[in-house]
Amino acid sequence: MSDKSTGLVWLGDSAVTFSRPATVAPAVLSVWLREQPGVLDVVISEHRVALYFDPRRPPAQLEGIPERSAQLQSAVAAGQTHRIAVRYDGPDLAAVATATGLDVSQVIALHARAEYQVGMLGFMPGFAYLQGLDSRLVLPRREQPRARVPADSVAIGGAYSAIYPCASPGGWNLLGTALEPLLLTGAGARLQLGDRVIFEPIP
Repeated sequence: MSDKSTGLVWLGDSAVTFSRPATVAPAVLSVWLREQPGVLDVVISEHRVALYFDPRRPPAQLEGIPERSAQLQSAVAAGQTHRIAVRYDGPDLAAVATATGLDVSQVIALHARAEYQVGMLGFMPGFAYLQGLDSRLVLPRREQPRARVPADSVAIGGAYSAIYPCASPGGWNLLGTALEPLLLTGAGARLQLGDRVIFEPIP
């Protein structure tokens, strides 16, 4: 059920979703929403926000949350910066070079030169969608996904880069291998919304 006047779309009786404000950093949005009384969990995707709560105690002024969230200021302290060593040995390097009209060394240089920021989390625990990919490397995902992508694979898909935290099926273009990134720890996912990632090439 949707309410055009508030922008809310109900997901049963204990969750709503609404459009993600384009001008608000996801880390700022997540922190603010989690501070609202009654909120149990927040999931932020590329275009939408899902808010989960106890239906017996829904957040106060729930209908106004989309409008209030769009007015948040994004100027906050940056998250942690993670420097992750990468061996660029991915099986899709040559194909990416061909598709982009670059050579392999240029693909590596462009990918490693960027500073990335975690824009959203999803797909699997610890999988961070990294914004900041050079526009010359923006490519569709593979037409034929792999049945198994090795853990720690560094990949690109669409406008994002990512590191696979564990082995899984996947359709992203594999550029290399992250060396001991420890994306999943006893405390949870290492990369969080707003964190920055710098890839350091290793021969």
